[in-house]
Amino acid sequence: MVGWKLALAALGAAFLVAAASPGAPPQEAEVLKSTSDFATGDGLIADREALPGAKIWKSNCAMCHSGAVEKAPHLQWLEMMPPAAIVRSLTSGVMAAQGAQLSESEKLQVAEYLTRVPLANGLPVARHAPRCTGPDPLATATAPVPAVGWGRDARRFVPAGGVSAESLSGLELKWAYVFPNATRARSQPAIAMGTVFVGGEDGRVMALDLKTGCERWAFEASAEVRTGIVLADGPGNARRAYFGDIFGKLYALDARTGKLLWAKRMDDHPSATLTATPLYHRGRLYVPVSSLEVVPAADPAYACCTFRGSTVALDADTGAEVWRFHPIPEAPREVGRTPAGTKMLGPSGAPMWISPTVDAAGTTLYLGSGQNYSTPADGNSDAIFAVDIATGKRIWQRQTITGDAWNVACMMAGNDNCPPERGPDFDHSSSILPLQLADGGTLLAVGHKTGRVYGLSPDGGKPVWITKVGRGSIQGGVHFGMAAEGSTIYVPINDMNNTRNGQALDPALARPGMHAVDAATGKLLWSRVQPNQCGDKRPFCDPGISAAVTAVPGAVIAGHMDGHVRAYAKDDGRILWDVDTTVPVRGVNGLTGRGGGMSGPGAAVGEGHVAINSGYGLYFHEPGNLFLVYGPKGS
Repeated sequence: MVGWKLALAALGAAFLVAAASPGAPPQEAEVLKSTSDFATGDGLIADREALPGAKIWKSNCAMCHSGAVEKAPHLQWLEMMPPAAIVRSLTSGVMAAQGAQLSESEKLQVAEYLTRVPLANGLPVARHAPRCTGPDPLATATAPVPAVGWGRDARRFVPAGGVSAESLSGLELKWAYVFPNATRARSQPAIAMGTVFVGGEDGRVMALDLKTGCERWAFEASAEVRTGIVLADGPGNARRAYFGDIFGKLYALDARTGKLLWAKRMDDHPSATLTATPLYHRGRLYVPVSSLEVVPAADPAYACCTFRGSTVALDADTGAEVWRFHPIPEAPREVGRTPAGTKMLGPSGAPMWISPTVDAAGTTLYLGSGQNYSTPADGNSDAIFAVDIATGKRIWQRQTITGDAWNVACMMAGNDNCPPERGPDFDHSSSILPLQLADGGTLLAVGHKTGRVYGLSPDGGKPVWITKVGRGSIQGGVHFGMAAEGSTIYVPINDMNNTRNGQALDPALARPGMHAVDAATGKLLWSRVQPNQCGDKRPFCDPGISAAVTAVPGAVIAGHMDGHVRAYAKDDGRILWDVDTTVPVRGVNGLTGRGGGMSGPGAAVGEGHVAINSGYGLYFHEPGNLFLVYGPKGS
């Protein structure tokens, strides 16, 4: 999806400031001249080359992190880290030997240069929730953790979470947590054992009491936690929590105590990352691997590209690799030179960043891939794959868009690293839904950024029906996830009108909002197009739905890009619940924050509560730093 790619091209900006007026069709003038053409906001430093850390970086770090050391993360990675993690790495982590020659103030200056966070007064102070006292339900819980949501059931239907169409109007805000020094909140929470588990931009994963928000335990990952938190039952009476960070490292924790059990980087490529929530199934984890190599590809001297996506099967208890599936079977090879003389390598890309799906029999995995990064655009990009769950062998594949090769160079006039295909960059970003039909048959529901929903046969992936729901675009159609209750498929549509990529779109064709499709026939049951309520003072506000949606009996819950959480009735799409999360809220950790656009994760539902993140200060969307928990009034 172009969103996170362009956001990373901003080189650490908290959110992006576009040149065009709000709602106006994008013009060619918005195409980038360089990846630093974006302005910064929300208190970040705009001109970092004037900082004292610039000289230290160039003298001590730049060479290794510009490709000289194969596994060293590129600059675009390091600037996504929290300042404290950079200082910690230089002091006691993997870069301690290199950091030994730097003073404490110089380490701060390097962190300031990379993150653009002002550090003249030292590291930002992170205020956390108060520690819990009294009985600990994590220590005594015996019930199995619910197998719902990303990582357990891609349909995102919660049948027994204590929330339904009838009870939604009786929910009220119980407490909030304000993510410190954050502009986005993108880790899917999980609810079990009287506790809600969530990760943040600062790499901190927390177990918070569901009713009060006090902290039971916290764990510090290496960097921003992007995936959802997956809970599973372990050996004996153990409970596990699994998640991944932006550096491509997967973690396994004891969910009762927060103790680290094992951690493993899932790919040696310096740009590898984990965006998709891993799937837990019968003692194994299935982990899709994506990358950010589209960003360094904007440098005309960068040999693009060497990454190819994968999904890795691991033993959930030990982290041992069982098998690895690559959508592109062969490694990239030199296919030519650009006019500037830079090597062109391919085929590359096909990142995998949707949470996997397993069929009812537990024998087949369904996976999806994104675009190629370089030419040639092959048959494995923008495709759906059926894979044998035991061996990782390919069973079948179905490509939905052909000829799609794209990287950030395509946003820049005259950049030779843009492949001749020039996109359209239409990844599969929404999990595949396995559905049981009334006649006993089965179907795979697949949403796409074109605005189409496909009903595919599990036997070979042949289309049974195709329904055009939204207009579609590089930031249109279906983004992070549909949901389903029975034969009703809930289809969230984003359909931004100003995608800031020079593409002219017809606003009259946009269908931002919630829609429902019948799984058996592909018939559109109802549409609830959300009017734009943003106003001229909110240029990054949009009415569409980019985040994954969550279904409960009789309704579906959706976080919108305008900062509202809305619940829609299953039968006709009428709005049952509407909450504005952009209103300032004081958190249990003593900070005041506010929500913003919602993208990536959706609502978690369990034990009568709804938990949701608000804020997505990337992708031309509104920043925010709230984690909100709603429960029954008077409880």
